[in-house]
Amino acid sequence: MSDVAPSRHPGINLGQTDAPAHREAEETVFGFWIFLMSDLVLFALLFATYAAMLGATNGGPGPRDVLELRSVGAQTALLLVSSLSFGMASLAMKYGAPVRRLQLWLGLTLLLGLAFLGLSLREFAHLAAEGAVPQHSGWLSSFFALVGTHGLHVALGCFWIGVMMVQVRVFGVQRPVKLRLLRLGLFWHMLDVVWIFLFSVVYLGGLA
Repeated sequence: MSDVAPSRHPGINLGQTDAPAHREAEETVFGFWIFLMSDLVLFALLFATYAAMLGATNGGPGPRDVLELRSVGAQTALLLVSSLSFGMASLAMKYGAPVRRLQLWLGLTLLLGLAFLGLSLREFAHLAAEGAVPQHSGWLSSFFALVGTHGLHVALGCFWIGVMMVQVRVFGVQRPVKLRLLRLGLFWHMLDVVWIFLFSVVYLGGLA
């Protein structure tokens, strides 16, 4: 028995169930991880801009005037549950569960992501109806840029999930499909982490 520990990479490891896919995933997933780090730099810049513009309301509404926790609390719950459902999809893929079960978890994740986007768009529409539009002040510009960028990422993630559901249906859970699902999982969970920071800084911090 070898004393060498098996290699690991971020995300679900397939060493126990599909050793060739696990070996192939090491380089691929690591490269995608580096891409995600660069994406986090973008969010860091948006957070820094938001912090700098927090008091720049130009005599207009500030965080306490237009933000409310009920809707954003529902958004947070939807996104966190979607992270759980995607985790279940990843486990179904790893342990060779029936394709129907994998599709079920992916479909649930997609529905939760779309519901999150619907609530986000409703919030933006509510702000616009009250005159809180991006061009009104520096704070509103930074708010819409930060929250909107995250929403755009979630929309891209939902599209990616839809594409993967089609690929699973057409090709089955073959090795290339597994590797794409691994990368999608990292992307989706990263969005949840960013949202926790966004929820804490923008909403809880703004209403404190």
